[in-house]
Amino acid sequence: MMKEVDPARLPQHIAIIMDGNGRWAERHAMGRILGHRKGADSVRVAVQTCRRIGIKCLTLYAFSVENWLRPEAEVRALLKLLHEYLEKEVQGLMDQDIRLVAIGNLDALGEPILAKLNEAMARTASNRGMVLNLALSYGGRDEIVLAAKRIVSDGLAGKITSEQVTKELFTSYLYTPGLPDPDLLIRTGGEYRISNFLLWQMAYTEFYFTEILWPDFRERHILKAIADYQQRERRFGKTSEQLRA
Repeated sequence: MMKEVDPARLPQHIAIIMDGNGRWAERHAMGRILGHRKGADSVRVAVQTCRRIGIKCLTLYAFSVENWLRPEAEVRALLKLLHEYLEKEVQGLMDQDIRLVAIGNLDALGEPILAKLNEAMARTASNRGMVLNLALSYGGRDEIVLAAKRIVSDGLAGKITSEQVTKELFTSYLYTPGLPDPDLLIRTGGEYRISNFLLWQMAYTEFYFTEILWPDFRERHILKAIADYQQRERRFGKTSEQLRA
């Protein structure tokens, strides 16, 4: 681990928006699909690095609800890459004691991928070294609306009252119960927005943006982001004096 990173102050949960595959492909005179395939190598690097240094949870924004609007050939290629990842990487997850979970409208992925995803999650369910959380067919606003609908449904069924609806209860209706909120969000590719990603969960997340395109993102870049995170004072609404008291 690079000397700038303090192993005693690691973020528990890192979320990554993996942006720049298409632009990387253009710069290298390749088709966008080849850019996505190259980006899969960076996924492997990110997972291995986070597991090695002791991150407890890594969430990757792999496929958004908006991605369904991309050209049909690109969508098919992205889904094919996901299927390949689930086939090829599960043994590696087992070897590293990593549990795979997924969030989003998973049914939209289609039966072949959903079956492979469920198989991978079941196989890794007992692993405890790290959680790898894939956001698939995911949208933050959709997640919040779905949680609200489920709360209303339970209210009408007499399971809960309006007085019982708290921030904690609402959180339990989201896709991520049991997972800590992200401490650090990394977005590659030089864009400065969160693109409908974990809107509720990132209320106090530290953001780190980099110009590095996702296919070029490697271990040193992850460590640099963590080192930057460790220089920040996370006050959660309190003053610096209160934190030092």
